[in-house]
Amino acid sequence: MADANSLRELAVAIYTVNRHAKTAPDNRPLYQLKKLAISKLLDTGGAEKVGLHFVENPKYSKQHSTVLVRCGDFLFHTLPEKEDFAQLPHLGEQDMEFRNPQERMSLKVARDILTKFTETIPLSIQTSPEKKIQPMKKRRVSNTEVFRSSYLDGKR
Repeated sequence: MADANSLRELAVAIYTVNRHAKTAPDNRPLYQLKKLAISKLLDTGGAEKVGLHFVENPKYSKQHSTVLVRCGDFLFHTLPEKEDFAQLPHLGEQDMEFRNPQERMSLKVARDILTKFTETIPLSIQTSPEKKIQPMKKRRVSNTEVFRSSYLDGKR
């Protein structure tokens, strides 16, 4: 990594993307960007794997683990690879007392920083399908005959 300021900026960008991904309706592009950025930071030495944690609320009641990654003052969880189970210590349950520092950055700025860092095309552009305009269906109207009433005609 170039310097501590750019590392901190990347960590804040990952933190911002991760925070927004937790509440986004379609969070796949955000989590993919987080994964690419952390992978590149691990390759360049800007981040390090600390150990394994149990997942707090396991899916389908099946216990599994995640990798705890330290990037500056921030800690993130990623999916483990097969060799992580042999190389990293298992830290047990997550420490609920620890929280990442509260930082503010807009999602657009965070995406731009991480996209530039990972040298990828923005995922929202890659995955946006073209919307097809559906023609309106003609509804069949039943009973189109005019109703005649002898009462209204004055005939008895």
